[in-house]
Amino acid sequence: MCTTCGCASGERKIEGDDNHQHDDHHHHHHHHDDGHQHDHHETAAPTQKIQHKHKHKYVAKGTHPVIVHHHYYYHQGDVHHHYHGKAPEPMAAIEFEDIQPEDTDAPAAEPFTPQVHADKLGLHYGQGEAGSHAPGMGQRRLLQIEQDVLSKNNQLASHNREHFVEQHILALNLVSSPGSGKTTLLTTTLQLLAGQVPCAVIEGDQQTTHDAERIRATGVPAIQVNTGKGCHLDAQMVHDAAHRLHLSNDSLLFIENVGNLVCPASFDLGERHKVAVLSVTEGEDKPLKYPHMFAASTLMIINKIDLLPYLDFDIEQCINYARQVNPDIQVIALSASSGEGMDLWLEWLETQRCA
Repeated sequence: MCTTCGCASGERKIEGDDNHQHDDHHHHHHHHDDGHQHDHHETAAPTQKIQHKHKHKYVAKGTHPVIVHHHYYYHQGDVHHHYHGKAPEPMAAIEFEDIQPEDTDAPAAEPFTPQVHADKLGLHYGQGEAGSHAPGMGQRRLLQIEQDVLSKNNQLASHNREHFVEQHILALNLVSSPGSGKTTLLTTTLQLLAGQVPCAVIEGDQQTTHDAERIRATGVPAIQVNTGKGCHLDAQMVHDAAHRLHLSNDSLLFIENVGNLVCPASFDLGERHKVAVLSVTEGEDKPLKYPHMFAASTLMIINKIDLLPYLDFDIEQCINYARQVNPDIQVIALSASSGEGMDLWLEWLETQRCA
């Protein structure tokens, strides 16, 4: 779950999941067959709560209950969901979970009041401890959820980073709003680098494989990651996709994130740098409207500068806004379509590869 917007991450799909055999050195200790057997050694009455490495919930749904089965990966605590058929009798709700039952006598969530703008014409819901708001949920609870989610993600991100460092892979996380031209920037870049540097791409979108197909048309391997309701890639998705790409040493890995200037700012994927792509059609104040993304990015690419004669866009003002948020951010202005400024981008890539 993304605590910034509350999106679900359970619908993700990675190309090749149906036939992929995960033969790396991770051992996920779970197994299922038609009999739904587990290697557990504890017993308890159906209504008892016991500590367990898995979490089961039997939910009656019509005449056929559904078993919702959550696996916690041992190396980072992420949740893996399995849905099975009939549950054993009785069909009453039963839960086995790692945490203690909630205290029904716990106080209700503290009320939250948004900050009122000085002109009384606006409300700010991002001033609490959590920096966000969810109806019916207190700030401390929101903050705890975010810390739990990001802690699990960051453990696997560190694992990803270790692999990239060992193989001398420069992994870059390209982030932007939809329509900024990330995919066009990538296809042009890959064509210019053809025969010079081994490259691979992880493509993130909620649905379709269109962008991965565009990348593969350049001759570069790409894996599409569809996030379903999710609004960002996470470290688990990058981990799974990277193993399918069989990355070579001393290569470039481009991770094209889901088009979104909010949630991807919080999720470390194990990349060396975030690269924020901003097109001149979006307005120069984007860095101020979405400060967390530009604060987290090493480089801002201002794309589509070939359209400047037709737009009211002030590049210098845009750079000024970005540096108000992140004084150290580097900036390259280019057009992935016309090729103007692409040499500066390629020089930056080479500098990072040699760093």
